[in-house]
Amino acid sequence: MGIIQDIFTQYVPEYLDRYRDRMPKNHIKALKAMVSCRTAACGLVIYDCTGCGQVHMGFRSCGNRHCSICQYHKTAQWLDRQLERQLPGHHFLITFTVPQQLRAHLRSNQKKGYTALFAASSQTLKVFAADDKYMGGDLPGFFGVLHTWGRTMQYHPHIHYVVPGGALSKADGKWHPSRLDFFAPVKAMSKVFRAKLKEQLKAAGILKGVDPSVWQRSFNVNSQAVASSHRSIKYLAPYVFKVAISDGRIVRLDDRRVVFRYKKPRSRRWRIMTLDVMEFIRRFLQHILPSGFMKIRYYGFMGAGSSLSIDRIRSLIELAFGFDVALPEARPETKHRPTCYECGADLKLRCHVFLAQLLPGFGYG
Repeated sequence: MGIIQDIFTQYVPEYLDRYRDRMPKNHIKALKAMVSCRTAACGLVIYDCTGCGQVHMGFRSCGNRHCSICQYHKTAQWLDRQLERQLPGHHFLITFTVPQQLRAHLRSNQKKGYTALFAASSQTLKVFAADDKYMGGDLPGFFGVLHTWGRTMQYHPHIHYVVPGGALSKADGKWHPSRLDFFAPVKAMSKVFRAKLKEQLKAAGILKGVDPSVWQRSFNVNSQAVASSHRSIKYLAPYVFKVAISDGRIVRLDDRRVVFRYKKPRSRRWRIMTLDVMEFIRRFLQHILPSGFMKIRYYGFMGAGSSLSIDRIRSLIELAFGFDVALPEARPETKHRPTCYECGADLKLRCHVFLAQLLPGFGYG
């Protein structure tokens, strides 16, 4: 059992006694899953070794996307898929952030607010990709990942995008590359993003209640040039399925106080923060996403509806650079299948065994 799971196991019943009537159902559902992860409440999984015939048994994982125990293999599998689809040439890691004065409003309207945030930021990227001053391509391709936390688990919604350095033009069917070190001016992107987010919030019916002075403030857009898609994807991969805090950052649980490590922006030095256990659980829960909400989204020629294959885009990029372009780095072979600890052979699933148990304090029948 990890230390976060241990914290939840000890103190979630008390938290529910205090706040259940004010908690969204998806928060209770996530807590139940994380407390039960890899315990008898989730049931057993039984494997047969294809080599030596050894029988292996273990408790099943909960599979909840907010569970720190379950996310490692999902991250590795996602990374493999993205590296298969990586494109040659330079890329950008572009991040869109909203001012602090708008964050509470987004937290109160998460599903519509996050959808508006994705729409406004992705439209901003398309506007500047289509501009002849920068690329002049009306079909870019990129993907974004929503995060909602800062280093101390405070609420800080923002979206990271991995953006290839160029776009396809439908007019001439060619790849239009950007400068190697420059996608578009961030101050101009900030203004367009701000205007589009206001439009999206209004269209979603949740603009009312936002302090009008917010729209006079600067919205932070950060653009970082990256030499290759391999580097940008590898950088982002740990954050894709990452939860607000992992076991590795917890120092100890001491008399209802959770002590954990964090780093300030642009600092390498670890610092220590101590939170009351009820506040720790509250901060964790504010990052539980609405049920069914997709935190990773793909756009343009990377979208599911695109008729262009990645191989076709690769060839257009190579033509644009006269084939003098860095090809994607070789993808190391990875193996995420369960293996036998006796002989190392693959394990074959025999069956799942579910044990219907009621977790104390949750009130589930």
